[in-house]
Amino acid sequence: MDNSYASFVIQKMYVDFKHDNRDSFLIQCCSDNEDLFEGYDSIVGDSSFLAKLEDVELQMRQCHDQQTPNACEEDLSDSVLAEDFRDSPPRALPSSQLEFQKAVTTPHKSPSRGAHNTSTPDLMNPRPAVNHADLTANKPPPKARRSMKDHLKKVLIDNAATSSTVSKTVQQKEAVMTEEMSFAMQAMESISAEQDLGPFFGLPSKVKDLILRLKGIQDLYEWQKTCLSLDSVQQRRNLIYSLPTSGGKTLVAEILIFKELLCRKKDALLILPYISLVQEKVRGLSSFGIELDFMVEEYAGSKGRFPPVKRRNKNSLYVTTIEKGHSLVNSLIENDRLDNIGLVVVDELHMLGDGSRGAILEMTLSKILYMSKSTQIIGMSATLGNVGDLQTFLNAENYTNDFRPVELKEYVKIKESIYEVDPREETCFSFSRLLGFKYSSGMQKMDPDHIIALATEVIPQQSCLIFCATKKNCENLAGMICKYLNKVFLKHKEAEKATLLGELKSSGNGSLCPVLKKTVPFGLAYHHSGLTSDERKLVEEAYSSGVLCLLTCTSTLAAGINLPARRVILRSPYVATEFLKRSQYKQMVGRAGRAGIDAMGESILILQDKDINMAKKLLSAPMEKCYSNLLHDGGRGLFSLVLSFIGLKVLRDFMKGTLLSVQEAQVSPERSLWDLTVESIDTLKQKSLIEVSADVNNQSILQITRLGRATFKGSIDLSYCDLLYRDLSKGLEGLLLNSFLHLVYLVTPYDMVNQCKPDWMIYFRQFTNLSAAEQKMATAVGVPESFVARKAAGQSVRKSVDIVVVNRLYLALVLYSLLKETNLWNVSDRFQLTRGFVQTLLSSASAFGSSVLHFTEELEEFWAYKALLSELTRRLTYCVQAELIPLMEVAGVMEHRAKQLYNAGYKTLAHLANADPQILVQTIENLFKRQANQIIASAKMLIKEKAEALQEEVDDLLMLPSDIPSL
Repeated sequence: MDNSYASFVIQKMYVDFKHDNRDSFLIQCCSDNEDLFEGYDSIVGDSSFLAKLEDVELQMRQCHDQQTPNACEEDLSDSVLAEDFRDSPPRALPSSQLEFQKAVTTPHKSPSRGAHNTSTPDLMNPRPAVNHADLTANKPPPKARRSMKDHLKKVLIDNAATSSTVSKTVQQKEAVMTEEMSFAMQAMESISAEQDLGPFFGLPSKVKDLILRLKGIQDLYEWQKTCLSLDSVQQRRNLIYSLPTSGGKTLVAEILIFKELLCRKKDALLILPYISLVQEKVRGLSSFGIELDFMVEEYAGSKGRFPPVKRRNKNSLYVTTIEKGHSLVNSLIENDRLDNIGLVVVDELHMLGDGSRGAILEMTLSKILYMSKSTQIIGMSATLGNVGDLQTFLNAENYTNDFRPVELKEYVKIKESIYEVDPREETCFSFSRLLGFKYSSGMQKMDPDHIIALATEVIPQQSCLIFCATKKNCENLAGMICKYLNKVFLKHKEAEKATLLGELKSSGNGSLCPVLKKTVPFGLAYHHSGLTSDERKLVEEAYSSGVLCLLTCTSTLAAGINLPARRVILRSPYVATEFLKRSQYKQMVGRAGRAGIDAMGESILILQDKDINMAKKLLSAPMEKCYSNLLHDGGRGLFSLVLSFIGLKVLRDFMKGTLLSVQEAQVSPERSLWDLTVESIDTLKQKSLIEVSADVNNQSILQITRLGRATFKGSIDLSYCDLLYRDLSKGLEGLLLNSFLHLVYLVTPYDMVNQCKPDWMIYFRQFTNLSAAEQKMATAVGVPESFVARKAAGQSVRKSVDIVVVNRLYLALVLYSLLKETNLWNVSDRFQLTRGFVQTLLSSASAFGSSVLHFTEELEEFWAYKALLSELTRRLTYCVQAELIPLMEVAGVMEHRAKQLYNAGYKTLAHLANADPQILVQTIENLFKRQANQIIASAKMLIKEKAEALQEEVDDLLMLPSDIPSL
């Protein structure tokens, strides 16, 4: 059998196979890891393939018996190759394939037939007619014919045994095949990028199973399904969607994030307003990351790497606060990596209107919009009165729904009467009922607002939140309610409450808040920023599990972690001394009603006669509007924005893409956006943050100075950048290295100085306890002992002293004491400060320390600070005994929990990552299985993240440089 005959047979089989299996082949090949040949190592080993060969050979023999060989050859040529190549239009074929097709369809002008040695038949130049009678007469006696199957086996085996030397023709064919394989792989990748991976909104069913197992959500609400099916979502256009509190907005965002990570293989950025929410989300999504093979990275406080680790094989979800998100985006732009972010999700988008934080959020989104046209932005927001402005700013579509999983009924209480809120009524209220609780005269005097009556209608079997105007009100109210509660309340979940008290005491190293000691046995507690992180965590967990049935709290709880209640009571329509805004009111009452538990939620606003008219306006008013805050506080946001864009070299035309540009007429009616930008540039010049220089064409251009770059890279507030530079420069003249005090002073946040007035007797006592070297350092920064002594004695001070420096050193002494003994309760007692304030000071100092570290890295003269500040920031971040730090790296693990884990034998991340959740629950007090699973998943994610980062370093070190000099 000649080679051309074998070639015809194989080509016919190839075309038949391609026609029959093309569609199924493309559909099945969705995974990069899938074996395209289903495990077959050779054609010889494939019995089904060889069986097909024999069938085709039989057909060929029948053809040979019925026709002349040449006719059979022509029939094959026409039916197989001409149909497949000649009649089909070229479908974006690679250049090599087009050349090959051209060669097949173009007549050859070969001088000799023998020179044309190929297995492909010459379609355009058929051989001359052959006299078959002559062939038959001259043919030698026939040999026993070998089957096609045997012949193919022999050819393949002979080919395998031949020399590695190949002809130029073979090399060209191999090059063609390589290019075609590359083209096919690119086509497959584009197909898998566009097509769904599964039935759950384009995601595998595994995602739906994980949502059920990890979140307990069996099915989505109809609005969620509608939102996920919107054209804007399918076509990756920007979207703002608005729903009431507790409507299920977050789950939609998470599903979109999973699609970005798994289907499009791009990184995602999730921006949240508070550190506590970032930690909660990292803890909750780490389990998904472990199961679905993506990274979850925390950017909050002092945590986060800039730029982030560049991962080759995995995608990352960056969960950030507003401030850290801005720094992350800056670092990605500077390293030309912003396009790696496929999706940005912003929770609480209406915070664009929230002062300086709103300005930072606007800067972040403006940069993403300007620098990356492929990045999709999704914003979750409360209902706004001017959402159209935000749509214009983000070039986004809007989806709104008034869905609530549980019906909400809003009431007000005036004296002893309850009225239902009905804005359609002329009076805004319609009478509902009278309170039936009998008050004694003494009780009436203590509780004139009838809060006990309202609370005891639902507790202890159901839950209640009472929002108070101030932190002190929270504590006083919780204590007052306990005085008049029935002793039966003490028996409700008595053992669990005793355990909670023990944990609260343990978290305070033996100290227990006297108010909580009194209220917890009745199932009550207060919740505000005066609690430590450990205390807040324990109170929240106890409330969620039903151990506590009532919390008195400030408005910050409504904006933070989700703690719903059967009934929400607003003790007054004030936050501190300011009357409630409609958005604040809606956020608080939105906590009423627990999905899956309550059929209805209730909110009750307690009013005095003087507040009724204002309350009617509040309840019937449209939602507030959201305005740009780039001009907030003297335009600090605008200054920072202009500085960073000069630093990133993208200022031109950028200002037109801000929310300020959209709202220019409302926000700045007197000065144009251009005038504001010019003023900002002048201010930045005066601060020596930018300068004018000439380019190669002698044209004037704006350039960022070294100080400006350090300010921009460190995300330092422009109000303090020159002051920080001066303090760091002065520090180098006599840096105290045998104590942390000097370094602690340098990272004490400037913006907290005015939040605390020193107690001069305490100041003097702490000052005298310092070593001689430390006192000398205090004098060097501008606080001599004589000044503190005179202030403590109540004497007048003639010598001029910078009060900002004095107050800053006082706060530095607080932090220094905390570093030395790590007992927050002792330090707060010593300085007569609330433990919540000390905790806030500590977290602010660690975050500012991280910023100062990045600031010094950009200035050569501050090289000495790099190693020193790196270690100090780490200590401030955790401020615990060294052995607990690895455990506290896990999201949501506070000092108390870290001590429990350490004492139970879980001393490292590896111990935690490999723990059995069942054993963990049995070993650790007051730890539920869901929490145990989250802790284990977070530990696994951290280990994975560290290992991946080290592997990336190894790969970089071992990678062969592309520019090695050669001869």
